[in-house]
Amino acid sequence: MKGPLRWTLLLAAALLALQLFFVARIALMVVVNPQSSAFERSEAWRLLNEKDKLRWRQQWVDYADISDHLKRAVIASEDDGFTYHDGVDWDALEKAWQKNAKAEAQAAKKAANGARVVKPPKVVGGSTITQQLAKNLFLSGERTFVRKGQEFVLTFLLERLLSKRRILEIYLNHVEWGEGVFGAEAAAQHYFRKPASRLTPLEAARLAVMLPRPKYFEKLPNSSYLAERSAVIAGRLWNAELP
Repeated sequence: MKGPLRWTLLLAAALLALQLFFVARIALMVVVNPQSSAFERSEAWRLLNEKDKLRWRQQWVDYADISDHLKRAVIASEDDGFTYHDGVDWDALEKAWQKNAKAEAQAAKKAANGARVVKPPKVVGGSTITQQLAKNLFLSGERTFVRKGQEFVLTFLLERLLSKRRILEIYLNHVEWGEGVFGAEAAAQHYFRKPASRLTPLEAARLAVMLPRPKYFEKLPNSSYLAERSAVIAGRLWNAELP
């Protein structure tokens, strides 16, 4: 067998083995709660290196022990089509791509006109709850086409092997809500000194609004945007459909 063909076959076999590994991991999650995510492990390592002390809050709670207000708020804020789509919201993804392309073009134009300081364009996400879970559970934070492709594969596997309810349960137990704060129970205790089961609609909405930038909003609890957006999401709770 010629060298290039041999290496191509070996690479294909390695990729297949990796996907089978992911299939096994996800299938196990049907009955076993994941103890940690790739993102959590990365953050734990960063905190240990930067501060020599790990301040960490994360406690698994079952789906029934998480306030329906929080479930609805997260769906309303992050992925209002969660119960309907197949894991990827293609319309939202296209809109996000268009916004990012426009922002990059404007930044390039300012740079070409000799602007002294050109802020990098803000990246708008179009990821669904399932995509976010795929990324957090298994992938690094790098932005490459290969990683994005793997994210789509993992999203497909999560949607096929797990129920929407299970996806939301795992997501709410492992999503980041602040520096070393992961999961709904830890967030409820950290910000409101109460269990996740007792969150009010406005408290739930506030936590949901924090999700895209949890560390930022943790440092700015009096942010006017946070207050205003929380009120908007609280008003949309009953339009969000639970799985």
